[in-house]
Amino acid sequence: MPNSPRKSKITASRRLFLKTKLLKKAGAMLAAEKEEKRVERENTLNERVPPLNLSGLSIQELQALCRELHHKIDVVDEERYDIAAKVAKNDQEIENLTMKITELKGKMKRPTLRRVKISADAMLGALLGSKHKESIDFKANLKTVKKEEEKKEEVTDWRKNVEAMSGMEGRKKLFDAAQ
Repeated sequence: MPNSPRKSKITASRRLFLKTKLLKKAGAMLAAEKEEKRVERENTLNERVPPLNLSGLSIQELQALCRELHHKIDVVDEERYDIAAKVAKNDQEIENLTMKITELKGKMKRPTLRRVKISADAMLGALLGSKHKESIDFKANLKTVKKEEEKKEEVTDWRKNVEAMSGMEGRKKLFDAAQ
């Protein structure tokens, strides 16, 4: 029985139990990964951006601090814009290279073609553009060919001239007629 379906070695309830265990484990791992990323982000921010000490500063010092922070924000924003432009450029280059690879492999997807009913005038208008105004008679330029009528052999009564065609004289006449 090579084509008969094989029976599963584990029962359906055991399979369901294993699936739920796997989903619980994956959920726990996902939550742990999110928490790890949050802690790593906090540590990185604390490292790069020292906490602000605003107590005891005068108005001029606060304004200078605000200008400095605005300048830093502008610098970071410019870097982010430059990086985004580089990423977009690299993505476009990757797309172009993959297109070239698929062209070289010859595995281009062919679009499904649909039959379009279009008149000869509309087709000429599409091909020639607006300079095509009047319809062209295609049959007018065709060469005319005269049909030659086939030479019909005259059906004669075979009984006529039997005596004239008999013997060597008749064969000689047929031979002469053929040449």
